Amino acid sequence: MKHITVEDAKGIIVIVHGAFEHSGRYNDLANRWVSEGYEVVYGDLPAHGNHEGIKGHIDHFEEYLEEIASWINEAMKSNLPIFLLAHSMGGLAAIRLLEENELPLKAVVLSSPGLGIKNPPPKPLQVVAKGLNVVVPKLQLNGNLNPEHVTRNVDVLKRDQGDRLMLKKVSVRWYKEFEKGIERAFNKIDTYQDVPTLVMQAGDDKIVNKEATLKWFNSLHIHEKFYKEWEGLYHEIFNDPEKEDVFHYAKSFVEMHL
Repeated sequence: MKHITVEDAKGIIVIVHGAFEHSGRYNDLANRWVSEGYEVVYGDLPAHGNHEGIKGHIDHFEEYLEEIASWINEAMKSNLPIFLLAHSMGGLAAIRLLEENELPLKAVVLSSPGLGIKNPPPKPLQVVAKGLNVVVPKLQLNGNLNPEHVTRNVDVLKRDQGDRLMLKKVSVRWYKEFEKGIERAFNKIDTYQDVPTLVMQAGDDKIVNKEATLKWFNSLHIHEKFYKEWEGLYHEIFNDPEKEDVFHYAKSFVEMHL
C-alpha cells in the first residue's frame, strides 16, 4: 500500500486498479491528484503486482473487498474527505464493497466498471471451466487480453510491453469468482450505499460491456448519480489521449462534494 501525503490537503483519493494490471500503472494519475492538493492511497490487489500470494489466483472475490477496505481505513487516518476512484474489475470490487458496507466516503468515481465482459469465453469453455473450478481451481489459463484493446495511448502500450508485473494468466477460480462478483453486483444493487456516484464509461470499450454498465446504472436507486460516456475512448479512459479531459471531469465531480 502506498500513501502519498500532502501538506494542507483538500481531501484524499483511494485508487483501485483493474484486472491484469497493478498499482504502479497509476503512479501518474496519483501524482496528478497530488498536484491538485489531494493525498492518495493505492496499492496492489490480491493476485496482482507485488501482493503476497499466488499471482493470478484468488479463492474468493471478497478478498478484493477486504483489501480495498484496508486502504480506506488507512485514508481515514488523515481525517480528510475520502473519495474512492476505482477502475474496471476494481470498479466491480468497489461496487460490491459498497453493497456490503457503509463507509465514510464523500463520493465515488467508477471508471469503465467490470459489470460485464465484452467477449466472454465460448459456452463450451464456460462449462468446462465450471468443472475445473471444482477439480483444479488453481489451474491457470491465458488471459488473452490484447493490450491494443485497452488504450489508444502508444506510450502506455510501449511501457506495458516490458512490465513484468502485468498478469498473463489467471486461474479458473479467479475467473469464476469474477463472474460471481458481477452476478452479485446486479442482485444486490438495492443495498448499494447511498453515496454520490459518478460512472464514467469508455464509449469504444473493447474489454467490458458498456450496455451492462448502463443497465446497472439505470437500476441504481440512490439520491445522486451521474453517468458520462466518453465517445471514442478505449477501456482505460485515464490513459487514453484525452486523459486530461477525463481527469478534469472527475476532479470537478470530486470538488463538488468537498
